[in-house]
Amino acid sequence: MRILFINNYDSFVYNLVNYICQLQPDAEIIVEDNNIAVDKVKEMKVDKIIISPGPGHPKYDTGTVIPLIKEFCSKIPILGICLGHQAIIEAFGEDKNIEYVGRAKVGPMHGKESKVFHDQETILKDVPNPLQVIRYHSLSAKSDILPQDLKISATADDGTIMGVRHKQFPVEGLQFHPESIKMKPHGMKILKNFLEL
Repeated sequence: MRILFINNYDSFVYNLVNYICQLQPDAEIIVEDNNIAVDKVKEMKVDKIIISPGPGHPKYDTGTVIPLIKEFCSKIPILGICLGHQAIIEAFGEDKNIEYVGRAKVGPMHGKESKVFHDQETILKDVPNPLQVIRYHSLSAKSDILPQDLKISATADDGTIMGVRHKQFPVEGLQFHPESIKMKPHGMKILKNFLEL
């Protein structure tokens, strides 16, 4: 298995890479920054794409991530975490003049725990419901204008969208951080479920 890992420069990116190495010790993991060319990814012939957390706004600070999502969503399973999740939401937005991700109504959530209620499907299968998660974000999906191609897969106890799933393609987004040490072993189970898509 070849896994492309898009680095959005979060402080704990390599925790995610380490978890993937533990789950798939024989996999080839390719780490690239978020400005990788779409044509280069085509040449790589990868089996999965993981888009990391990071700082900034998904529409303006993720390099080529949104074009990559659009190009590969129907061909390769994609998992976006935090900023990667937000980039998935922006990628499927129909109106280029609208930001589908904005300031979280609950304010910044850095290192705060929340209960997340989810649909128990695909990557959230066999994971406790509700699930205690750690949140590190200032932005979140705007629930009133979620792109039509996506459905909500998880919601925090304060109403914030914590997960989205494409209605047709194997594309998943998580606002929370499965790589957080407090998420073990459930974060590992979520990542394992993704690798099995």
